[in-house]
Amino acid sequence: MMGLALAEARAALQHGDVPVGAVVIREGEVLASRHNERELSGDPTAHAEVLALRDAATAVGSWRLDDCTLVVTLEPCLMCGGAAVNARLGRLVYGAPDLKAGACLSLYNVCDDPRLNHRVELTPRVRAEECGQLLEEFFALRRDS
Repeated sequence: MMGLALAEARAALQHGDVPVGAVVIREGEVLASRHNERELSGDPTAHAEVLALRDAATAVGSWRLDDCTLVVTLEPCLMCGGAAVNARLGRLVYGAPDLKAGACLSLYNVCDDPRLNHRVELTPRVRAEECGQLLEEFFALRRDS
């Protein structure tokens, strides 16, 4: 499934968005797959994870996604990690860690905070090098421009 998330991340490049992709699955079936669209839409909340969670909730007809897994190429930020908790997500799988804004291990761990009413099972660093390389190339090109 990380391969599908990487394909979504690459699609973000077509409109100048940071290449992050996300896929929501349930019982092996893809419910939603999205990529960052902040630049495309002008919406600061249009992160791949939020968009995919919205689409998945629509697909299942409920905001509760406790039997779903979110696979994303970059460690979610605080907003996206919070969205996973609020969706009662069953599992979160991510690729590259985000040492500057990661909220699912790097800076915080919103997915396993005992003060919150839900915890999300976490599987970090799946294909992390490949996911990180895509982001490094994107930002290198932006710095060169």
